[in-house]
Amino acid sequence: MDGNVTMPTPDFNVELDLGEPPPELLEYARSGCGEDPNTRLQAIHELREMIYERGECTPLRMDDEFLIRFLRARNFIPQRAHRLMVNYYRFKDENSDLFENVYPLDLRNIGDANVMSVPPYRDQDGRRLLMYRIGCWDTKTIGVDDLFKATIFALEIGVLEVRTQILGGVALFDLEDIGIHHAWQVTPSVASKIVKLLVSSFPATTHAIHIINHSWVFDKIYNIFKPFLTRDMQSRIYFHGYDVTSLHKHIRPEYLPERYGGVWPDFSYTGWLESLKNNYAVVKAIISSGYKFRDEEIGSEVVRRLKEEGIKLF
Repeated sequence: MDGNVTMPTPDFNVELDLGEPPPELLEYARSGCGEDPNTRLQAIHELREMIYERGECTPLRMDDEFLIRFLRARNFIPQRAHRLMVNYYRFKDENSDLFENVYPLDLRNIGDANVMSVPPYRDQDGRRLLMYRIGCWDTKTIGVDDLFKATIFALEIGVLEVRTQILGGVALFDLEDIGIHHAWQVTPSVASKIVKLLVSSFPATTHAIHIINHSWVFDKIYNIFKPFLTRDMQSRIYFHGYDVTSLHKHIRPEYLPERYGGVWPDFSYTGWLESLKNNYAVVKAIISSGYKFRDEEIGSEVVRRLKEEGIKLF
């Protein structure tokens, strides 16, 4: 880097943006999510009525803030948002082991192993990045369910941010050093779960999936995924081989780690997890989503405030 360039200091705190979207996103919300301020409340009302009338799911929450996540993910069409919500709760029911008794800070081992990270910066379009280095995954010590739990938790945190609800996120899969032992983990059942999370069963938009450093092993894995991918989803997957300049056409170097021709160091998922524990608003929202904490895992001031409100940590 040019010695005169000052790199911004990353902010590891997760700042929630639960109110109205910032002004610069209003136009994108209208064009990209079909969100018209004049009809927003009507759409929320229609979705709420649909939930009550059809009885296909029983959401833990029915407030405007929660329902609008599903509307933004489905272009503000109440019928589609309702179908997404039904899929979301069906996925939770069918995979209850991924949601029950989950203590987020128990997932530190995934960060320590550098398998997954959520950088404290966004891409040039303001989208959150979710990065995986699958070759770092020791399948003997980290179960595939733990990777699911960590991914789901990251997605749940992401949709707390209004900016992410509107813009969606971008996933980057680095397959350097991937081996047959990794391929064995990707059964049709696992592939189906991954696609459901990224496409049909979570109130967030996956704007793009970038795959880099892939070899013949990945071709075998991708063949398992193909039957579950819609044409629209296939159009959002970009294969870059070992060419970082191909990746740069989508994510500029100043928004990437050095290992991909960018400017940033690697940031651990662990560091991101640690940043959450002193943020009262985040911890409260996480607990309302069904996650649990031990007293010693979060800041004493956060514990005090939660107990004052009668909120149980576990």
